[in-house]
Amino acid sequence: MKIKANLISGRTAAQGAHLEAKTHKGYFDACAYCELSPSDLERLGATEGSSLKVITEFGDVVVFAKVNEGNPDGLAFIPMGPWANAVLNPDTHGCGMPGFKGVPAEIEVTDEKPLDIKSLMKKYREA
Repeated sequence: MKIKANLISGRTAAQGAHLEAKTHKGYFDACAYCELSPSDLERLGATEGSSLKVITEFGDVVVFAKVNEGNPDGLAFIPMGPWANAVLNPDTHGCGMPGFKGVPAEIEVTDEKPLDIKSLMKKYREA
């Protein structure tokens, strides 16, 4: 089963705290997830920690599921970082910043596991 979602990204305190050590597991844990509402996770048949594939017109990425009681249904959030960049609009509109909000996405449960940052960067280079 797939659900449609409005994907957004932004900074988090945990993501910002690990910016200087991007190959550290702390950065992976702070960035390689997608927050969904409890009912969206239930519709997917997922629980916190399940692997999710997030697909947009710009690419796809596998991240862990995380519940956010405050998210409205249909809203997905991935913290700023390489995992979000894989599926966000790369057009910077001349300002140097990609589009971080309002990206239509499809999300599904997968048996794949999220890639660590080195493997994710290798995937980018091969694309």
